[in-house]
Amino acid sequence: MYKTVVLQLAAILIVAALVGFWLGERDAISVLLGGAAYLVPNALFVVRLSATAGSGQASGATFFVGELLKILSTLVILTLAQKFYDVQWLAMLGGLFVALKANLFAFLLKN
Repeated sequence: MYKTVVLQLAAILIVAALVGFWLGERDAISVLLGGAAYLVPNALFVVRLSATAGSGQASGATFFVGELLKILSTLVILTLAQKFYDVQWLAMLGGLFVALKANLFAFLLKN
C-alpha cells in the first residue's frame, strides 16, 4: 500500500516539473495542489488501514468510513486551495487526475 502512495507522489512531482517547465510556476503549483488533494487523504487512509489491519480491528465498515472521509477530505482540500490560492483549474484537475491514475500503474510494479 505504501508503494502506491510513493508512486502517486513521484507521478505528481514529475508532472508538476514538466508543467512548470512548459507553463510556469502558477500551473505547477496548481498541479501540486490538485495532486495533494488526493495524495494526503490517501496517505492518511493507508496509514490508518495498516494500523487497524495489524491490530485485527479492520472491518468492512472501517474501510467504507475511511473511503467516505477520504472523498470529503479531497473536496475540502480542493475548496481550500481555490479559496487561498489563485489556482489554474485545468492544471489542478490534471494533478488530481495524475494522482488518481497513478494507482493503476501500481499494478504494473507489483512484486
